[in-house]
Amino acid sequence: MFRRKLQALDYHNPAGFNCKDDTEFRNFIVWLEDQKIRHYKIEDRGNLRNIHSTEWPKQYEKYLKDVTCPFKVQERQEAIDWLLGLAVRLEYGDNAAKYQNAKPVGAEGQKTAEPLINLDVNNPDFKAGVMALANLLQIQRHDDYLVMLKAIRILVQERLSAEAVAKSNSSKEGLPVALDKHTLGFDTGDAVLNDAARILRLLHVEELRELQTKINEAIVAVQAIIADPKTDHRLGKVGR
Repeated sequence: MFRRKLQALDYHNPAGFNCKDDTEFRNFIVWLEDQKIRHYKIEDRGNLRNIHSTEWPKQYEKYLKDVTCPFKVQERQEAIDWLLGLAVRLEYGDNAAKYQNAKPVGAEGQKTAEPLINLDVNNPDFKAGVMALANLLQIQRHDDYLVMLKAIRILVQERLSAEAVAKSNSSKEGLPVALDKHTLGFDTGDAVLNDAARILRLLHVEELRELQTKINEAIVAVQAIIADPKTDHRLGKVGR
């Protein structure tokens, strides 16, 4: 939850930080004030540094008020996130030139071939977000959330890109059709009804062509899956 901000602040253990551990939490607050926020003068930080004191919770409550944190002592995670945000802003202000000249990670050297490779697929927020998108886009659910996310990406690229939307919104102008050149195969005895029957037949043929196209696309998709077997760890084998 706090890993990125902790990494930005060069915290010694960003991945393993446990805010529910009182000792670790108190040491973290002291580190944050001493190294990053520095709201108090050095000589005024003694009470906050005394993490084993029974009065420390009151001192922490006072500290939150002094830095104008909008959260209370009981809202530990929210307060930590707010303090980290404050620390990041102060850190940037102290080292503005350094960060203005910084290049994005991966800007130099080879680019990552798979943009989804660094995602934490076990994160509850990630799972909830993927599921919400899948429901919104009516995508079939899958046990692997990364597979669902890839399906979402493909759908967005193919159906919701600016080019795809522009293409779908463009009006399709049909070609003029000479109805009298199309044999109906029967005669209703009424010229108007004959023309109407010809129109219905042409529309039906068009629908059959669209259906055939969709069938062909489905066959290609199935062939692609069959030609690229994946390991199924639940079955303990590769392929179908």
